[in-house]
Amino acid sequence: MERRNFPAILLAVVGTAASCCAGEASTPDEASEGWKLTSKSGEVTLYTRSRVSSLLKEFKAVGQIDASSRAVHNVLDDFIAYPDFMPFTKECRIVSREADAFLTYQRLSPRIVSDRDYTLRVWRKSWPVLGGLAYLNRWQCANENGPAEIKGVLRVKLCDGSWLIEPSGLNQTRATYTICTDSGGALPAFIFNGASEIGIRKIFTAVRNQVKLPKYSAN
Repeated sequence: MERRNFPAILLAVVGTAASCCAGEASTPDEASEGWKLTSKSGEVTLYTRSRVSSLLKEFKAVGQIDASSRAVHNVLDDFIAYPDFMPFTKECRIVSREADAFLTYQRLSPRIVSDRDYTLRVWRKSWPVLGGLAYLNRWQCANENGPAEIKGVLRVKLCDGSWLIEPSGLNQTRATYTICTDSGGALPAFIFNGASEIGIRKIFTAVRNQVKLPKYSAN
């Protein structure tokens, strides 16, 4: 039976959710936008939000990274290197560039399900803030502008999200990751949602490890 996985710009790992934060509450900003505090583990605070006409949830994760905002941005912008450090990423390449965005094709090869792929349109911007520069990458599926579907590879039809990277101190970054996705399959929603929580933490771990490489702080 085909199962559903979490795309990892965008990753998927099947497992149980991390420890819940009993007694804690969402901040006023999160609560006003419908976000509910779900868990806090591994220096990542995770929020979820219900989706209209779906049992699947949207996710927002906030975590600290021990590096400058520019270095973290350089890691996230290094799409060509994703197969080297993002779990299950088999292929990642730039398809084309537009005036205000670029298109990237990605193919994932999870161990427990068939390969997935998608093309994303990514918009980038930056602006000066106290302590350096803030960066925003946001993306949406743009499969119609990418490679044709491949037999035996499940095409992801929904993958909208963003990275907000903000300096929070000397060589410290506050990273905010949001994702709304559905890669299809028959895995129950509650398992998919729990797996997504673990997958998001693994993305943060991958970025934290990769940003230690000197080439990212030198750019």
